[in-house]
Amino acid sequence: MAQAGSSSGGGVRRPDLTFWQIWNMSFGFLGIQFGFALQGGFVSRIFQTLGADKDALPLLWIAAPLTGLLVQPIVGYLSDRTWHPILGRRRPFFVIGAILSSIALLFMPHSPALWIAVGTLWVLDASINVSMEPFRALVADKLNERQRSYGFVVQTLIIGIGTWVASNLPWFVTQLGVSNEAAPGVIPPSVQVAFAIGAFVFLTSILITVFTTSEYPPDDPQAFEAERQQGRFFRDIGHNIRCMPRQMRRIGAVQFFSWFAFFAMWSMATPALTEHVFKAPAPQAGAYDMAVPAQAAAFAADNKAFQDAADLVGVAMGWYGLSSMLVALLLAFYAARFVLNRRLVHGSALVIGGLGFLGMYVVESLWLLKLCFVGVGVAWASILSMPYALLAGCLEEKRMGVFMGLFNMFIVLPQIVAALVLGPLVREAFGNHAIYALVLSGSSLLLAAVFVLRVHENPALEPIPEPTGRGS
Repeated sequence: MAQAGSSSGGGVRRPDLTFWQIWNMSFGFLGIQFGFALQGGFVSRIFQTLGADKDALPLLWIAAPLTGLLVQPIVGYLSDRTWHPILGRRRPFFVIGAILSSIALLFMPHSPALWIAVGTLWVLDASINVSMEPFRALVADKLNERQRSYGFVVQTLIIGIGTWVASNLPWFVTQLGVSNEAAPGVIPPSVQVAFAIGAFVFLTSILITVFTTSEYPPDDPQAFEAERQQGRFFRDIGHNIRCMPRQMRRIGAVQFFSWFAFFAMWSMATPALTEHVFKAPAPQAGAYDMAVPAQAAAFAADNKAFQDAADLVGVAMGWYGLSSMLVALLLAFYAARFVLNRRLVHGSALVIGGLGFLGMYVVESLWLLKLCFVGVGVAWASILSMPYALLAGCLEEKRMGVFMGLFNMFIVLPQIVAALVLGPLVREAFGNHAIYALVLSGSSLLLAAVFVLRVHENPALEPIPEPTGRGS
């Protein structure tokens, strides 16, 4: 059973927690995933409605990984060195991130221009990251080594619920009678209502975790304060990057190809699937003469077809959330009773997800597309749990927050690469057919599965030497 460091309540052996204790401490991830699912499923739709070309979408999305690259290591470092007498170590960051994220979600679908929507994405993603990173560290803080796989799987179960519900929100709101049509350059009311619901769920679920979960205080407050005062951010971050555990580097290679695949999906699924599967690409208002009634009517018809198809893409994407929820539920039942072979589970899940992406090239119906996303959801369930469970055992708990933040580099760097290369690839190499971006996603997940072979199943704790010398 893991022992924590002296500055993190580590002298105390972590007792086993009940399912509901683990559920409550992870419940805030429901709101976080509402934010991510609405962002991943509908921001490209917002950008296209505001006039963005499909080959420009990945670069417009670069805000998301850049903010993660900057925010998560900083938040992880700060949360390791925070102790509030009421809110504890991680929960202050939950609250700050939830408030800012909810405001951004409310504003995003009301953006009057493309550049404002892009700027709001920066704010939204940065705010979600402020809440998200400490949640990963909280599981490692609260659970002993035997229960960590279980804890991360429960998180994934909640993430799956959030993904499924949020991905279906615009479609569901439309079924209730809210229009999914609007004038050129205006976001449909159904999307606006869905984002408002997401803002409410985000804040509410975070507050449930804050009020139902406690944290372990430092064993020695004076030693904790002395260590906090001695910290030098740039020196410590640089030192921790140089001394990164071998297990972390190996999992990082797997993460690189995994997150390249999912960034391609989030940024390109709407244009790829609306045109390839549903034969309803986004109309460009500049191609129609709105002064001519027939042209204006043609734009209205084409725009309705695109918005309807975009709703169906959201419905299909919801199935990756649903399947990830079911897979996480199965893993949770298994992990509560037996020891998971996390390496085998992760490699197999990545192969299934890769085949799901490749299948999108040949499907011609909504149901077959849903089946493809079921496979993607199997990979997603594993990506959100197994890498963290494989990593946590080799980290010192007093540095859990900062290393979980640094681990995010292996998530955001591939997304930055994808943001830079996907647009030119779609335009120059793929003949402006966005579906090939999803074929690339499938190939990337299969390559990630190969790199799983280099990861150890039961890594030993790798103590990191303290930084020496004067830092900034």
